[in-house]
Amino acid sequence: MKIEKEILEKTVKCTKDFDCLKNEKHIYCKVERVIDNKIDFIKCKEMTLCNYKLAFGCSNICTCPTRIEIYNKYRL
Repeated sequence: MKIEKEILEKTVKCTKDFDCLKNEKHIYCKVERVIDNKIDFIKCKEMTLCNYKLAFGCSNICTCPTRIEIYNKYRL
């Protein structure tokens, strides 16, 4: 996957060292719904801490610039 440098530079709170780009299996939270290509409602496989995951009612929202770009560009 190719993610623009500007997007990667915005992802300053990533504590996972961009594992979503390095891992060949590309393991990340499943996107359930997208609003305006900016807000991704997600369902995570694991209950790991993430600086970009926000609780919203019974759901979670991903605010990670890199993860959002992966979905918008590749629909993964």
